[in-house]
Amino acid sequence: MTEFLQLALALVILIAAAKLGGYISLRLGQPSVLGELIAGLILGPSLLDTLHHSPFTSQHLDETIALLAELGVLLLMFLAGLELHIKDLAKAGKVSVLAGTLGVVFPVAMGFGLGRIFGMDDLPALFVGLVLAATSVSISAQTLMELGVLRSRVGIGLLGAAVFDDVLVILGLSILLALTGEGGGGLAAVGLVLLRMALFLGIASAVGMLLPRLTRRVDHLPISQGLVAFVLITLLLYAWAAEALGSMAAITGAFMAGLFFARSPQREQIQAGVSVLAYGLFVPIFFIHVGLGVDTHMMAGQALWLIVAMIAVAVVSKILGAGLGARLAGFSNLESLQLSAGMMSRGEVGLIVATLGVSQGLLSSQVFSGTVAMVIVTTLLTPPALRYLFARSSPPVSSAAAPAAEE
Repeated sequence: MTEFLQLALALVILIAAAKLGGYISLRLGQPSVLGELIAGLILGPSLLDTLHHSPFTSQHLDETIALLAELGVLLLMFLAGLELHIKDLAKAGKVSVLAGTLGVVFPVAMGFGLGRIFGMDDLPALFVGLVLAATSVSISAQTLMELGVLRSRVGIGLLGAAVFDDVLVILGLSILLALTGEGGGGLAAVGLVLLRMALFLGIASAVGMLLPRLTRRVDHLPISQGLVAFVLITLLLYAWAAEALGSMAAITGAFMAGLFFARSPQREQIQAGVSVLAYGLFVPIFFIHVGLGVDTHMMAGQALWLIVAMIAVAVVSKILGAGLGARLAGFSNLESLQLSAGMMSRGEVGLIVATLGVSQGLLSSQVFSGTVAMVIVTTLLTPPALRYLFARSSPPVSSAAAPAAEE
């Protein structure tokens, strides 16, 4: 069987399993994303190890599915940005800064303490702290869209805090590497990172102001699906520029692109076109791919206690840090808990930091295994936690609710 036919068969299995898992999850009163994650867990090396048995012999299958999953998370964050308004996000500036900052400070401090308890030196322990500080809101964004509360002040504050969190973690990593000589350039390297971030945000915002006008013109061109093609080109360009030029996560660029297109009169047309592509193919692959990456067999032996400790610190530190920040910004106790629960899920930024630490000999393979397990567990915990906490909101959460995401 050719590599293409293997990929085609793999996609049939993965998408069907994701949709079935999502349907069962909804029937049980849980967000569909939880069922998609569990479907990936079942198909992965923990249980069936589906993609590593005959007829799947391609050496590139895992990598191809991972790349498709990356496109899925970009489309998901774009749609999350498309649901919001820049003015609403600006109004959430206070909670974004406080929850984002304390949501980094607490995990870094507690992660450093955890590393020292397990006998690590100062630098590896700080790396553990940065790993635990990272946040990935793609899972939370999907859950909030399903619940229809993405445009509540908790949802808007959560997305703003996550962007702030991402900037602080990347900046903290740059400072740590520069001051220890690992990144080269010393403090000048830190200044360069700040300059690149500022330039990207400035240029992206300037271009973003022109997007509604460009969108109207493209929509009138005699090109088949020209509007959707233009949106996808812009989305991918923003994602590329955020990471390659701005030293930020690609999902931040995708989210910003969605925010700017939300100002366009063609917003609903854009949402309809991108949603079909996203939820029909790429987003299910992203969610199920998270589960495919789990191997519970690694959670044994001496590494088990480190894994359990990292998971506990990951959950508690975000609840305390981001929750306290939201409370200081004037949120109620319940709203603060809702926001902090949405910040629990870790993702690609944490894995990038951990991978860098391993490559430079600062983190052991056990710590990396613990990081992967921590990412998976916090990702699985977030959807049901958000559903439970928002179910306690009575009357319904403040501000207009966004339409539920298409399945």
